[in-house]
Amino acid sequence: MPLHAVQRRYEPVDPTLRSRGISEERPLDFHTPYGCSKGTADQYVLDYARGYGLPASVFRMSCIYGPHQCGNEDQGWVAHFALRALDATPISIYGDGMQVRDLLFVDDLVDALLLARDEIGLLSGQAFNIGGGPSQAASLLEVIGQLERLHGAIEVEFADWRPSDQRYYVSDVSKFARATGWQPRVDVEQGISQLYAWLARSRTSRRARTTDADALLQPAGHEPT
Repeated sequence: MPLHAVQRRYEPVDPTLRSRGISEERPLDFHTPYGCSKGTADQYVLDYARGYGLPASVFRMSCIYGPHQCGNEDQGWVAHFALRALDATPISIYGDGMQVRDLLFVDDLVDALLLARDEIGLLSGQAFNIGGGPSQAASLLEVIGQLERLHGAIEVEFADWRPSDQRYYVSDVSKFARATGWQPRVDVEQGISQLYAWLARSRTSRRARTTDADALLQPAGHEPT
């Protein structure tokens, strides 16, 4: 897919891809064992739905984020970035940070899952791209910028691109929207603010519980240090 750099992000040269995202019509082309495992599960579900009448559909989900996500480097990267900021440790980025993903807040995903359950008779045997779409797309640098507005300066370290790293993936969610009327409601700025606030509260609460537990373990007559 031809891309060009625009400020702090990559964007498709094709204006249709830029405005709509990548649809389910793009052929699957698995890369890495991780990608193959997801693709295999995807195809098994579709085959069982078509061949055996199993009432099931596939969600090909983009980047899901929100409260109660304690992400690591490879899964839940938005939460991982926020946690690194809160821990005052550098964020490691592979590549230049201008790679773009569409972000979907967890409440919007739950809405989509409930709609899929209610409409499974119509949706069974089909795959749907589920994400925030072009309106909720952001580069890694843009997400870090949003976190810096909430937290302050964040240290970032850069490393070489990894094999099969994609510079751009944004979901075209129009197929599921046409079938159910679903649309993402929570924008990236609002969603990241909610995630950061929840993680900050969780950190404070965990430290308080640890302090209380340490105090209980102290011998009588001794103050906790």
